Amino acid sequence: MLNNDKVKGHILILIANILFGINMPVSKYLMAGQVTPEGLTIMRMLFACVMFWITSLFFKQEKVPFKDLALLFLCAMCGIAINQSVFIEGLSRTSPVDASIIATAGPIYVMLLAAIILKEPITRQKTIGVMVGAAGALTLILFSAQSHTQSSDLTGDLMVFFSGFMYSIYVVVSRPLSQRYSSITIMKWMFLFSCIVLLPVMYKDIAITPAFHTETPNWTVLGGIAFVLLGATYLPYLMIPMALKRLRPTTVSMYNYMQPIVASFIAIMIGQDRFSIGNILSAILVFAGVYLVTQSKSREDLEKEKKSGVL
Repeated sequence: MLNNDKVKGHILILIANILFGINMPVSKYLMAGQVTPEGLTIMRMLFACVMFWITSLFFKQEKVPFKDLALLFLCAMCGIAINQSVFIEGLSRTSPVDASIIATAGPIYVMLLAAIILKEPITRQKTIGVMVGAAGALTLILFSAQSHTQSSDLTGDLMVFFSGFMYSIYVVVSRPLSQRYSSITIMKWMFLFSCIVLLPVMYKDIAITPAFHTETPNWTVLGGIAFVLLGATYLPYLMIPMALKRLRPTTVSMYNYMQPIVASFIAIMIGQDRFSIGNILSAILVFAGVYLVTQSKSREDLEKEKKSGVL
């Protein structure tokens, strides 16, 4: 049974991935001549950095020792700087279908890394859950692939693979930090480190953003940028550490499968895609996979059973 704290964790990570899913078609629209990929990436980092540091002023200040700052730097590079910059560059070189298929391996990376780093057990039920969820995402992607013909290359595919692996490291490594610090403390440092590393390279892309150089403001474009900065960056990155505090890394990563489903249903709603049985089937498989992973036994569960003599 799920307690209230775990229910909150599921709600938080579900909302975060719905926002990430909405971000896909919005960012695709913006990058079609309105904003460069690099410009959008550094704007997200700058906005989130400023917002998290302002937000932190209204909460109790937490002292972070140098050892944990070093871990936060690693998380910043894996979860934000490398992940976002490499992924968006890879996406420009490959097709959305290829990128989505590669991204379905994320929870598998997380499950393996959690077993190595956090000593989380790889149970049969957890493995089945990850595979069922992956099957759901792949079902949607393969149905969509039938109506899309876009070119891709090996370099782009490898870049998407690498960005997904980096994000998986972040999810696993940041779990212990999420137990010690608030999500605001974690994110203010992560986005600061990301800005320090990438701003010297990407700051020019903000200045040349076409959307900022029109005689008449395009409120649709500006609204899209506002959503990406606030709704698809600040809010979901605020929720992820809060979810990690309550849920296991593999469970959190399973919700990544919601992103292509959300993006697909949005495409149907705005007329970019058509409804098919694959949409429903994929959603059922993804939620079934999440349920199986959620119900699988954690390291703490196995240790308790061992102490009680069950094992």
